[in-house]
Amino acid sequence: MPELTDLNALISNFAIPWGINILLALATFIVGRWVASILLKVVKKLLNKSKMDQILVNFITAIINAALLLFIVIAAMDQLGVDTTSLIALLGAAGLAVGLAMQNSLQNFAAGVMLIVFRPFKAGDYVEAGGTSGTVENISIFSTIMRTPDNREVIVPNGSIYNGTITNYSARETRRVDMVFGIGYGDDIRKAKQILTDILEADERILADPEPLIAVGELANSSVNFNVRPWVKSADYWAVKFDLTERIKLAFDENGISIPFPQMDVHLNKSE
Repeated sequence: MPELTDLNALISNFAIPWGINILLALATFIVGRWVASILLKVVKKLLNKSKMDQILVNFITAIINAALLLFIVIAAMDQLGVDTTSLIALLGAAGLAVGLAMQNSLQNFAAGVMLIVFRPFKAGDYVEAGGTSGTVENISIFSTIMRTPDNREVIVPNGSIYNGTITNYSARETRRVDMVFGIGYGDDIRKAKQILTDILEADERILADPEPLIAVGELANSSVNFNVRPWVKSADYWAVKFDLTERIKLAFDENGISIPFPQMDVHLNKSE
């Protein structure tokens, strides 16, 4: 029968080859995903052993996973007889178009990679970067989350951080507290210096090495200014600064040492 012959020819020429191709494509995809999962586990284990930052580990494994998945999909489609050369060219053109449309995002992405690799700061550091000062809470690929001293959460694009100046106040174990205290020209300089010395020596948070500096730094218009520069642990910086400011003011008041403040004399000429 002609109809039966045509059906057999259709099955032989199209159904069976397509069925085999589909099975091969499925097998390629399944086996490829299985091999990729094993490879990802090995890579992640090696990266963790190298004590690399966890954010960078996750990023690298995500990139490898995406690349492997793309390779597996292309290999599976090749089994179906799809022209993968044209597909690769199409993907390249699409990638270029997306890249041009997302220049700022790619800039933040590249900056995020650089921040994670070179680590100018880490989570928990107090930094000034990208026009913001705060404690770093999280560093992601596109942005960095900071918490300000008044407990505001600020999300800063990584591009703004990496393209500007980064000041890390937590990078060093110690910091110098720079303060200036002025006394009147009629006050006893030696007495004022001794008061400052006694206050600094009584504070256990102030380090002996490097030695604190107490010196007359300027003969200003209305005051003799002392530069007071003790060294402290970075974690004690603000507490020491605030405490010393209060103690020195109280000590000067108790010992009759004046702290000049700006004054304006107004003279009125009485016209006849």
